[in-house]
Amino acid sequence: MNLNELQHTEGARHPSYRKGRGTGSGNGKTAGKGNKGQNARSGGHTRPGFEGGQNPIFRRLPKRGFTNGSRIVYAIVNVESLNRFENETVVTPALLVESKLVRKEFNGVKILGNGKLTKKLKVSAHKFSKTAADAITSAGGTVEVL
Repeated sequence: MNLNELQHTEGARHPSYRKGRGTGSGNGKTAGKGNKGQNARSGGHTRPGFEGGQNPIFRRLPKRGFTNGSRIVYAIVNVESLNRFENETVVTPALLVESKLVRKEFNGVKILGNGKLTKKLKVSAHKFSKTAADAITSAGGTVEVL
């Protein structure tokens, strides 16, 4: 089979719907727009949230809270979940994403000290809690801050 021989599955494609092409089409005359009014006109529509000049709901409701634009979010990994790697493995943020311990790196990876580590690993991450660093070094591994 070649690329020029590919065909769409039967029934997968059908012609586009042509509005305003006579009453026999079932969508003639007003072309499905009803009779008169703003939305029957060409270009006649309003922006999202517009309520016809009434004060819109996003302005009526009180605003609360604060979003810190410079917030730093770390992907968190506990020490006990590092036991899945073999001894002498170099654990990097890329390896954590690949092994699906971390879904996404965000602004970095932080290792926390929850659980017990039984493997000797070389762990590279952006941050370590004090207990995590102690657990890794006491298991015979090394800690490297990126």
